[in-house]
Amino acid sequence: MSLKDNTGIILETCMAVKPEEIVLIITDTATHPSIAIALYDKAVELGCDPILMTMEPREVHGQEPPGVVAEAMAAADVVLAPTSKSLTHTQARLNANEAGVRTATLPGISLEMMESGGISADYLAVRDTAFDLKSRLDGVKEVRITTDLGTDIVFEVEGCDWRVDHGICHEPGSSSNLPADEVFVAPKGGNGVFVVDGSMGGMGLLNSPLTIKIEDGQATDITGESSGKFIGMIDSVGPPGRNLAELGIGINPAARLIGNVLEDEKVAGTVHVALGDNSTFGGNVVAGIHLDGIITGPTVYLDGEPMQLPG
Repeated sequence: MSLKDNTGIILETCMAVKPEEIVLIITDTATHPSIAIALYDKAVELGCDPILMTMEPREVHGQEPPGVVAEAMAAADVVLAPTSKSLTHTQARLNANEAGVRTATLPGISLEMMESGGISADYLAVRDTAFDLKSRLDGVKEVRITTDLGTDIVFEVEGCDWRVDHGICHEPGSSSNLPADEVFVAPKGGNGVFVVDGSMGGMGLLNSPLTIKIEDGQATDITGESSGKFIGMIDSVGPPGRNLAELGIGINPAARLIGNVLEDEKVAGTVHVALGDNSTFGGNVVAGIHLDGIITGPTVYLDGEPMQLPG
């Protein structure tokens, strides 16, 4: 599919934009300008009233945008954010949704990703898969993840709110991360070890695994060839950076493991675990950083019973 085809999927299928709606497109100077321009042109074609704002890149994923951008987000009808660093886990995005704005963030999106892969998924079909999976996860007390590389971690999820990111943002205040298609939760806590062998937010594809030990919901020990860089990123915000923030399950059959967490975390048959901020999806930790690690080939147990992952 072409760039124009996929901007149509985003604006028409995912966001269901209407004529005269204000569509705010936020980008930065580290993102290919053709992406924002293509979204802008498609919004014009659909009769919307688009606005394009370009800012300097944020330093880390989850860092707040400038105040004027945050104010504009809350005043639009639809916000699309193709940026190099994620605005997903920001108070600006959360406040926009609370004001009724429909938002989609596309952190780290590349021109190649806009032309093929996860962005071109049949989002209406995968939405059904997402809700089927959520129905299996609701009411579960513990989720255990194991892998042949040494992952063995238990997440406490009793009473937690499993969220669905299926890419369809038709209702006021709805939000998605595009490419979409994951089911995720902010766990109450967890203990064990997880081994990231796919990719890591802010680092791309890993040449060798990162092993992270979790005790009472906090990362206490991190080892691996690239551990120094990762520790530097999470500790840059202080203790909240080591919070066990998220457990997610990818369900997008069109997504590929390419070294960009935006797409990698959606790959069907993988799970991802994040450290840092979870205040925007049911947690209570505000960290100013949120880094996901992709785990391939997992076995998932729900209250001790193995489950079949979608895809």
